[in-house]
Amino acid sequence: MSIVRIGIVGLGNMGAHHARTLLEGHVNRATLGAVADVDARTLVNFRNVPCFCSGEALFDSGTIDAVLIATPHYDHTITGRQALERGFHVLVEKPISVQVSDANHLIAAHTNPGQVFAAMFNQRTDPRFQKIRELVADGTLGNLQRVNWTITDWFRTEAYYASSNWRATWAGEGGGVLLNQATHNLDLWQWMFGMPIRVRAVCGFGRHHHIEVEDDVTALFEYQNGATGVFVTSTGEAPGTNRLEIAGDRGRLVCEQDVLRFTQNLESAAKFSRQSEKHYEIPPRIDREWRFPDHGGQHRAILENFVDAILDGTPLLSPAKEGLNAVELANAMLWSSSLDKPVPLPLDETGYRSFLQQLVRNSNLRSVSSLPKTVLETAPYL
Repeated sequence: MSIVRIGIVGLGNMGAHHARTLLEGHVNRATLGAVADVDARTLVNFRNVPCFCSGEALFDSGTIDAVLIATPHYDHTITGRQALERGFHVLVEKPISVQVSDANHLIAAHTNPGQVFAAMFNQRTDPRFQKIRELVADGTLGNLQRVNWTITDWFRTEAYYASSNWRATWAGEGGGVLLNQATHNLDLWQWMFGMPIRVRAVCGFGRHHHIEVEDDVTALFEYQNGATGVFVTSTGEAPGTNRLEIAGDRGRLVCEQDVLRFTQNLESAAKFSRQSEKHYEIPPRIDREWRFPDHGGQHRAILENFVDAILDGTPLLSPAKEGLNAVELANAMLWSSSLDKPVPLPLDETGYRSFLQQLVRNSNLRSVSSLPKTVLETAPYL
């Protein structure tokens, strides 16, 4: 194989965007092999490639080597398993699943090490976050003490939520800002700082919009070493804020408006505290700064990395199995808010599944033609 023929299942906003990227030749050594969507109207713009009305028909067509899944969220698990079991390489849009039990079920279907299985966490290609991860991993920041991320520039209008009848419903999307927009930030959080041991959250359900899911969240994360994190996100705040501050034993790192500023202690704050004889002195420090001209290759870079992994064995930037962590954090926040108490991690996936089942039963969305019956009826998908 010298060219990877990628089939796309789901031609909503992101699926159509990926299809155009491939059609226009922006991904080296890849081509759009075929597309599929249950809504035949979405196929009109892609008449120059084979078109199908189901993922199964696309899989049977012999026109593809790999699958990009961009369907509504619940179907990620079902279609992802089908594609993996048929032997295709798979790239799944975020979130990889709606809940931890589904994510584990999807990941369990990836049994062939020769199959490439990736997730579309495109913000991992951003050089700002790559630099932060490097500074945390190599010990430059010292032991982490506190992380605060206010990420409220995900503003969305009522028209956005009204654009599809599955959006912002428990039965159609499985959550709101945490499962859709801020899942990118949750992925980055665990990628840079690791997973907490406990989560406490307060969620506003339909606080800013006429929707049933969360559109405003404030959460506290607790870590094994005593470090804490505060995560704030919303789709109802304008102008929003995107400010990430990380405090470590060796200094403070702030990322805001494409600038990364580091106030670096020349020695450990803990060591300085023990040895200094002065009451109000602080460790000597220097200021460092990095500016970034762009946000990296984003979706195209993930697609190219996916193709490189298939053809060359290149390590994945975003392995699908790592997508479990963002799902777990989102689930924990939603459940914590409902219970009005902290939730320990790893998450009790059976308990969360029961909680979500009840929300789905009471959802304003009872059934949608594009959603599989298993969403409402059968385990393990609910």
